[in-house]
Formats: sequence, C-alpha cells, structure tokens
Amino acid sequence: MKQKTKRLQLYFLVCFSIFLMAAPGSAAAQTDTTQTPGVQRQRWLVETKDGSTFQGLFLGQDESGIRLLTESVGEIKIPANNVKSFRILDNSNFKGGVYWFENPNATRYLFSPSAYSLRKGEAYYQNTYLVLNSFNYGLTDNFTIGGGFELISTFSGEPIFFLTPKYSFPVSEKVRAGAGIFYVNSTISDDFAGFGIGYGVVTYGSPDNNATLGLGYGYVDGSFSKKPVLTLSGMARVSRKVGLVTENWLVPEDDYYGIYSYGLRFMGEKITVDLAFLNNPDIADEVLFIGVPYVDFVIKFGK
Repeated sequence: MKQKTKRLQLYFLVCFSIFLMAAPGSAAAQTDTTQTPGVQRQRWLVETKDGSTFQGLFLGQDESGIRLLTESVGEIKIPANNVKSFRILDNSNFKGGVYWFENPNATRYLFSPSAYSLRKGEAYYQNTYLVLNSFNYGLTDNFTIGGGFELISTFSGEPIFFLTPKYSFPVSEKVRAGAGIFYVNSTISDDFAGFGIGYGVVTYGSPDNNATLGLGYGYVDGSFSKKPVLTLSGMARVSRKVGLVTENWLVPEDDYYGIYSYGLRFMGEKITVDLAFLNNPDIADEVLFIGVPYVDFVIKFGK
C-alpha cells in the first residue's frame, strides 16, 4: 500500500511539472523578456534612426521591437528595424520623478580639463568666441585624443593649430586622475617651435558636481618653465538644464599672476552653452569690473 502511494505521489509530481512547463504563462514558454511582477523594472532610453528618443519603463523585447511604458503616452512599441541604440538609465539620475540626462560636457570646464573622459566612440565639437574650434574623440574609455585650429589665422594663410591628448582613470568612486598635453604651433615662422603645457589633474565628486586641481609645466622656446601653472576649477549642476562653472588659473611670472572666472552652463542632452566672465584686478580696473565675457558651445556625438 505504501509503495502504491509513493508511485501515485511521483506520478502526480511529474504531471504537475509537465503542466507548469506547458502552461502558456510559464517561463519556459515565454519568448518575450517582460520582467516578473514585483521586480523593479529598468528604465530604458531608446534612440531611433530618425534621431527621436523615447524614455520609459522597460516592458519587454522580442524580434519585432522594444516595449516601453512612458509617462506621456503610456505603452508604446518601437519597431526593431527603427532602433538605432538603447541604454539602461541609472535610477540615481531621477530626481523628484524627473530624469536628469547625463552632463554632456563633464570632461572640461571653460577651457581647462577635468579628469573625466569621453567613453569609447564618443566625441564632441567645441567652439569658443566663434573662432576657436576644437574636436575630441574617445579612443578608449580612458584615452581621448583632441585638436583644433583658430579660424582667422587659417583664413590668413598662417593657421594656428593645437593638439590635446588626455589619459584619465578612476582612483576611487569619487576620485579620478589624469594627465595630458596642450600643444600649440603655427606656420607663422620656421623658427617657431611651438609652445604648450604638460599637466596632471585630480577631480573629486561626480560628473554633475565636482572640483579639479591641476598642475602643469609650460614649454616654450625649447625649455620648460621652472614654476608650475596651477588651476582650481569646479562645476555644480543646480537644475536639470543649468549649472554653475568656475575656472581659476595661477600663472608664473616673476611672481604668480591670477585669472579667475565664473559663469553659467546651459545644458541639453547633446549640447551645452557657457556664458561666463574672465576677471582679475587688472581687468576689473582697466577693462570691465565684471570681467571679459566668455562664450562657447559644445555639441556631443556618439553614445
């Protein structure tokens, strides 16, 4: 009798297991990647081939496309053949239920660099005063190559150009370090060997809120300066689309000569515009008490 009961229990267990595997709602029969209820859903950002972006809770993905639950229009499905790229959003980027896109220009302040770097495949174009043009590209997640030229000198037939390679790496969760070169040359004269600066930087904070200490030695006429150039810069994101930025230099002469700056950074997902002022006591006394206006914009490409 006991043996018969055990056989019935085994038979029931096998049949129940087969039922679970064959049930339409079972995990084994699912081809869609919809997440299990009760598990926190990921937030995805999907970019389509026509340049549109969609952001929402990820509901699932199959051969036909990606399903998202958006706040504005509810559930949508983006056809797979229209998807250019997608990425999972960090929940820490949501403040008060509103998504704050990544700072598109965390790699530098107005002119000087931070220790943050472009990701591999990312790039940006920067224009300063409408005449200074620079381009940077992430060869790896840690190494960025850059360069540019000055527009007026280029049209005059004696272009001024520059190179700006930089390598940076994380030290801890909130600290990054880096080193790079800023080198300038021109075709003005065959005797001109160019000038530049080799520097190191340490950045503390996050891409939205950080401070950077920099130290570098200038190079001109075949020799390096005996005293270092010092920089102290910072940025603070005060809203989704607005940040504060400052960049401050101590340049060696007989003594040190200081230049400081302060301004606003207006941000979109792929573009920033800086409106700032450069100042020191000489500028305030002889030019304008609030400083010399500084204007640039940056357009980011890639991921």
